[in-house]
Amino acid sequence: MSPSGILLVEDDEAIASSLVRVLESQGYAVRRLARGGPALAAADGEVSLVILDLGLPDADGIDVCRRLRTARPELAILILTARDQELDVVAGLDAGADDYLVKPFRLAELLARVRAHLRRGAAGPGAEEPLRAGAVTVDRGARRAWRDGDELVLRPREFELLALLVAEAGRVVTRERIMREIWDTDWLGSTKTLDTHVLALRHKLGAEAITTLRGVGYRLETR
Repeated sequence: MSPSGILLVEDDEAIASSLVRVLESQGYAVRRLARGGPALAAADGEVSLVILDLGLPDADGIDVCRRLRTARPELAILILTARDQELDVVAGLDAGADDYLVKPFRLAELLARVRAHLRRGAAGPGAEEPLRAGAVTVDRGARRAWRDGDELVLRPREFELLALLVAEAGRVVTRERIMREIWDTDWLGSTKTLDTHVLALRHKLGAEAITTLRGVGYRLETR
């Protein structure tokens, strides 16, 4: 399997076979499992992205996600599930998922998100100067961030979001731009994944660090 290999954990045979066919047609190396138990062993160093269903026959997908995140902090995890309640989204992201897509889904949107996650995972360290805004410092090359000198523990998409907000500190970043640059998809209404990531950043930076401009976007405060 190539460095951009994908592990698909999906027990629905029709969905799985269709996704494997489409992903392989895009040039990805895909390994498919119908159960969650073997996922941890299968997500080896050749796997860069896991597409994970939650309704698995042998395991709770949330627990599988949590174990994958603990074992491989750098791994991109995209939950693909029929569970569409906000609490389900929050639970999935809290378990360590980078993204959450609800069935039925648009194939074009799924492929866009796959490309975005694999592209970021393949990007090597750069020589960029660290970004600073108030008490927050972000080193994009090292993929590390600090608040008041204390290093922050961030999931991959939390880091990307924080880097964008710090780069535009004091200015509004629209929801459309965030979805386009972080999740590589046009905003078509629901942004529960984005909202949950912003909430997570507020817990780590302080509730007043990020201001919501309803219907527009978010602004990182520098005070």
